[in-house]
Amino acid sequence: MTENRRTEYSLRQWITDKIFLGMTIGEYIKRSITPFNIVAGLILIAGLYASIIRFIKGLGPSTNLSDTYPWGLWIVDLLNYVAFGATGYTIVTAVHLLGLKEYRPIVRPAILIGFLGYLFVGISLLYDIGRPLRLPYPLFVSQGTTSVMFEVALCVFLYLTVLFLEFLPAPAEWLGLKKLRGWLAKITLALSVFGLTLSTLHQSSLGAYFLIAPGKLHPLWYSPYIPVFFFVSSVIAGLAMIIFVSMLSHRVFSSQGEHYDMAPTTPQPPLLRGIKRDNNFDKLTIGLGKAASITLLSYFCIKWLGVAHGNHWGLLKTPLGYWFLVEVLVFVLLPCFLYAWGVRQENATIVRFTSMFTIIGIMVNRINVTLVAFNWNAEVRYFPSWMEFAVSFTFITLIILIFRWIANRMAILYEHPEYKDAH
Repeated sequence: MTENRRTEYSLRQWITDKIFLGMTIGEYIKRSITPFNIVAGLILIAGLYASIIRFIKGLGPSTNLSDTYPWGLWIVDLLNYVAFGATGYTIVTAVHLLGLKEYRPIVRPAILIGFLGYLFVGISLLYDIGRPLRLPYPLFVSQGTTSVMFEVALCVFLYLTVLFLEFLPAPAEWLGLKKLRGWLAKITLALSVFGLTLSTLHQSSLGAYFLIAPGKLHPLWYSPYIPVFFFVSSVIAGLAMIIFVSMLSHRVFSSQGEHYDMAPTTPQPPLLRGIKRDNNFDKLTIGLGKAASITLLSYFCIKWLGVAHGNHWGLLKTPLGYWFLVEVLVFVLLPCFLYAWGVRQENATIVRFTSMFTIIGIMVNRINVTLVAFNWNAEVRYFPSWMEFAVSFTFITLIILIFRWIANRMAILYEHPEYKDAH
């Protein structure tokens, strides 16, 4: 066999093993035709059409935004991506800085979720700003160093870079780049410290955006403490999201174990399935639930501190006041007690259910601050167009598909045999 033929064979075998999980292209396509993938494909087609309209005709024909409502559904998406992207710094801080090594198995899923979340922050901004080619301007052309937006842009850009470097060991292992993998391992601690610093800054600064709009944001949601609200709620979002994603990964990828048998380069079973075998998966879930319960209680208290600071007790008797009570009592205090109950009963199922409820609560808060309570006294209300919904669902679908593609091929949910204790 000539050298060219050996190279061609090696490349073909590499593609078969690494990309198609040991299957032929025909087998891979056949197995990819599932109800989920069909629905995902339809969502992507709708999102592609809406994207074409948005970038050819602009924001006017593709959204229901106006001078009164310059921020819409895509800004809500952005705030949610940043909040749920907190899985990265939350778990990395716990493991690498606080020494909670028992949570090491969920570090890589947390980093991947955070990386995808922040990646789509940038993508959603490209859709939301009127002149997307100006996105790099605050960093490289015209810096406004006294602006909150400059601080957020800089921190998000830097933290996305940190998350990429923290995620990079998995592709390095996948591609067999041992020197790169070794170099990245040496800077893990520095990346953890830098990532925590950046996250503390921009998570709170996102709330600081709304400090410039005291007349537009309803008094029950407007508070000098709103930067603290955003930071503490991001910790809650990070904890809830990693519980939820771990649960889904544990179920979905455990049922797809044949993929690992087909791919000779990934012979180890999924790490989360291994956790179940050691009866440790529930223990980790309960530990995360305990942290979430304590953080939710802190968040509940400072929310009322904001009401007391402005002496807005009388507004609680208004229609928006009732909705504020729903947010605080149903989506903050109730999951706080549910987490505590699940921890006390050592019932991981309760904790997992509560994580889904908590995720909904974080989304409700971001919608309230951005849409419901913003311009609360305006005569004409904003409601997103179908194209805005199409793009939003497309982003969510892409995040799920990318996570699944990476987790099926790289050492995210299992330990690479050549890198023991590398997670």
